[in-house]
Amino acid sequence: MSFNNKVALVTGASSGIGAAIALKFAGEGANVAIVGRNAAKLKDVTESISKVGNKPLVITADVTKESDAQRIINDTVKHFGKLDVLVNNAGVGGNASITEAGAMAIFDHVMNTNLRSAVYMTNLAAKHLIETKGNIINISSVAGQMVMEKGFAYCTSKAALDHFARSITLDFAPHGVRVNNISPGPVRTDIVENMGVSPEIQAAVWETFKAATPLKRISEPSEIAELAAFLASDKAVGITGSIYVTDNGVLLSRSK
Repeated sequence: MSFNNKVALVTGASSGIGAAIALKFAGEGANVAIVGRNAAKLKDVTESISKVGNKPLVITADVTKESDAQRIINDTVKHFGKLDVLVNNAGVGGNASITEAGAMAIFDHVMNTNLRSAVYMTNLAAKHLIETKGNIINISSVAGQMVMEKGFAYCTSKAALDHFARSITLDFAPHGVRVNNISPGPVRTDIVENMGVSPEIQAAVWETFKAATPLKRISEPSEIAELAAFLASDKAVGITGSIYVTDNGVLLSRSK
């Protein structure tokens, strides 16, 4: 695969899946814009990308803020002159029961980050992607196809993101723009750490995730990056409106 002269914009790129996707695209020759809230982590990702490809455009921003979202798209197109691939990866977890007093605050935060930001980024990027006959890749989750205890907000956001992708496929198809989602199962990122739990609990959570997979393994971010690169490449020219599951068999174990 080669992405020479292509421009890829990746949100949530300061670590984990987003960082791995940005690194993969850069290694394949793309010019990459990386977006995140943590400037220190973005610096680390920049150093990694610069070792394998062109130095990325670094945009410190919060995708849930409309002014920041507008700046992300404008700065990317101004810097590189176009946009070929939009990767909506920014996301957060949320652990709450609908019966809890603070449930709606968590729901609003999760939906704004995991769903609304992707919708708005796509709306802003649409005209630029139409010009290049580009690609949109949303990073969803198998949580969108199952339920988890105290996961109503997260599961709902990912289910909505999947249906959003299917819906906009019909809007973009006449313009030659493809839209696909990747739905990972457990992937070793900092998402658990970012929920503020102790290292001991983090370790226990990952062991629980691992035990829940028929393959008894946790995916690495690089695996998701490989799939993202394939879906954005000409090798996947006939694939659009699809939800690609890469979950080590989690959905199958849940169906038993």
